[in-house]
Amino acid sequence: MDGPSFLMLVYIFVLAIFVGFELITKVPPTLHTPLMSGSNAISGITIVGALLSAGLGEYTISSILGLAAVIFAMINVIGGYLVTDRMLKMFKKK
Repeated sequence: MDGPSFLMLVYIFVLAIFVGFELITKVPPTLHTPLMSGSNAISGITIVGALLSAGLGEYTISSILGLAAVIFAMINVIGGYLVTDRMLKMFKKK
């Protein structure tokens, strides 16, 4: 098998979870919504990568995980835009 081993990929995934959790908990509430709108663009990139992973069809598990990644990233993007839109409506004059 070429490339990194499965155990190394799991190790990187677990580290990414911990680093992401630490970063998110350190963001103050006043910056949360503007950063969320910026993270929607990152989730768009995640969707592209997940589609590539799901579409390769090399392994069944990669297709299943790719499909799950597409679903979760789409939920994140749609929810992020809804929250951002709601926040922006709060600042509009009536």
